[in-house]
Formats: sequence, C-alpha cells, structure tokens
Amino acid sequence: MSRHRDRLLGISHELHAYPETSFAEHRGAELLVTALAEYGFRTTAPVAELETAFTAEYGSGEFVVGLCAEYDALPEVGHACGHNIIAAASVGAALTLAEYAEELGITVRVLGTPAEETGGGKIHMLERGLFDPLAVALMVHPGPTEVCAPRSLAITDLRVSYTGRSAHAAAAPELGVNAADAATVAQVAVGLRRQHLESDQMVHGIVTDGGAAPNIVPERSSLEYNLRAADRESLDRLERRMRACFEAGATATGCSVEVVRLSPVYTQLDTDEWLTETYRAVARELGRDVAEREREREGIIGSTDMGNVSARVPSVHPMIALECGEAVNHQAEFAAACVSDSADRAVLDGAAALACTAARASAHPEQRERLLSAAADRTTSPVRRSPDRLSDAGGVS
Repeated sequence: MSRHRDRLLGISHELHAYPETSFAEHRGAELLVTALAEYGFRTTAPVAELETAFTAEYGSGEFVVGLCAEYDALPEVGHACGHNIIAAASVGAALTLAEYAEELGITVRVLGTPAEETGGGKIHMLERGLFDPLAVALMVHPGPTEVCAPRSLAITDLRVSYTGRSAHAAAAPELGVNAADAATVAQVAVGLRRQHLESDQMVHGIVTDGGAAPNIVPERSSLEYNLRAADRESLDRLERRMRACFEAGATATGCSVEVVRLSPVYTQLDTDEWLTETYRAVARELGRDVAEREREREGIIGSTDMGNVSARVPSVHPMIALECGEAVNHQAEFAAACVSDSADRAVLDGAAALACTAARASAHPEQRERLLSAAADRTTSPVRRSPDRLSDAGGVS
C-alpha cells in the first residue's frame, strides 16, 4: 500500500478540494478513471446511462471483486460525508488486489457509483446488471466511530408540489387559492402524526418554494421530504400515512397536489456476516479500535443505496473512524476532518482492510464456492426496477 500512498492521498485531497453534487461529478469521475487506466485497468465510461458512472477492471479470474467508489458531495458543505475517502480507499484496494489477481484467480472491478446522497446511482447500475457478476461488493465509509456492521434505514425522498391560483393579496384575496397554505397544513399534519410513528420511522423535510412575494397569493408551493424506516415494509406504511398528510393540505385549501419520488427507494443494509467478521479481524490487525458486535446495532448511520446492493450481492459497508471531535457526518466540521492526517490514515487502512477481506474470501475454498455459487444464481434472477412516482391512489406505480 505504501507504494501507492501519494497517489491515493492525492485523489482524496483533490476530490475534497473540488466537491461535486449528485450526477454532476464529472471532474471526480474523470480523475478516478484516469488513475485506474494508468495502472492498466480496462475502463468504461459512462455506464448505466449515467454520465458520471464508470467501471474499471483488471484480471480475468472467475471470482469478481467489486469495489464501490462514491465521489458525490453535499450542497454547501462539500465532502461532509467523506466520499473522497471512500473513492480513494476503493482505488487503493483495487490497485493492491490487481498485483495478486492472477495468483488469487480474481477479476478486480471498480464501480464508480455517483449520486449516493440523492439519486441512487448504485440502484441504476444494479438494475442494469453491472453488479450481477460480482462475488462480493465492498466499500468503507468514514464516520466518527468504527463500526463493522452498521445499521441503516430504508429511505424514500419525495417532492410534494401544490398548485393553486394567484390573486392580489389585498385587492382580491377571495379569488386566490393559496398553495403556501396547503404546504402549511401538510406540515402541521406531519407534525401531529409524528407522535404515532412506529419505532425507527423518521420524517424530515424542507420548503423549497413558498411563493414569490407577500402581496401575491402563492399559486405554487413545494416541499421535499425524506421518509425513513427500519425496512421496506415499514417504509411503505409510513409513506401511505404521509401521503394522507399531503392530501390534507390539498383538501383544506382547494389546491391540487402531486407527489413525485426523487430517487429510487433505498433499502436497509443487510451485510454478509462472514465478510463482515473477516473485515473486523483485519481492522483489528491494522490497529483500528473496532466496536464490539453487540454495540453495533445501537446506532443508525442514516441511509445508503448500498443497502440495495447488499440485498443482492454479499457485501460489507463498514464505518472507519476519523478524529473529528464532536462533529458528525453532514457537518462542515466533519468536512474539514476529511482531509486531516486521520482521514489520510483512514484511506490507507480502509484500502488495506478491503483488499485483505477480498483476498481472504477468494482464497478460502468454502467461501469461494459459496460466493461464486450465489453469483451464478444471480444471473437468472432479474432485478425489479425501482418505481419513481406515486400513483394518485397513494400506492406505487
């Protein structure tokens, strides 16, 4: 790993210096594709009908190791989720494994997966079969604590749009149909509903359009909401209840309402136990302060489209700790920590741990057979495409 140190840290720092949001990661994708091509990887870009998605392969073994590289940033706070570290660690693991590809009988595949924060890049790629050949799918994510088997929530993100009728707010208010009032009614309904949510169900949202001027009755308003739950079934129940709250705004004011899904639904993580425990052992060998298994289910890391991958391909998605004080992901202070000495160590340790985990899986006769058998079965089981719109009846169309 030391021979690639400067290149990997350069990738991490450059991504951090030029943050790009979901589906706009042109510079970042090009940076990674160029680096991998220089080391002899066969690169394809774009893929999956996504301009900033790519694949890069090395070797020809039947055991295909997938390494997911995320590189999208957040609006305003940049790389406050550390995707620069994720991308650099996955590239580092790929370069290490490539040196042993023939000996291990593996093919190394880096999947450049855009739009994890919103947009579900991995799901688009999953639906188009780019994950199907994989024996394993691996990535490592930075956070404030070291967790090998983190718990994530299923999530859907919705845009709620109300349409009313504009009017002069003083001269003819009776002619107006106030779309901003519809948004307010919906927010109140959601707030009242919160006391009756099930365990691990969460609702959070913002107003993205509330009118143009105070003396014009707002003709349009728009909100964006994230709905989260422990699993897809719970999420479906939550979505139906929130739909009723959104409809309440329309009913009360006379507006029309449209609810559109902005991203495919992210499902909860379901990581592979053998791979996770192998990663845990490697992380400890590297001197990482890994949490005990019984404590790992206490917290929630949020949501990720890697959950959808883990439901189809044996996967790991460990959290690797940074020295970030009291900061947590999605804060500006955490973004600053993602180019610290601690972050650089996370890149190198994360790359080493992923590479060792994949190597041990490929070299273990029973696990190799198990994982190859699952990959063979996968090609006969098509992925159901994710819906992107709610029907008028409140169900998924």
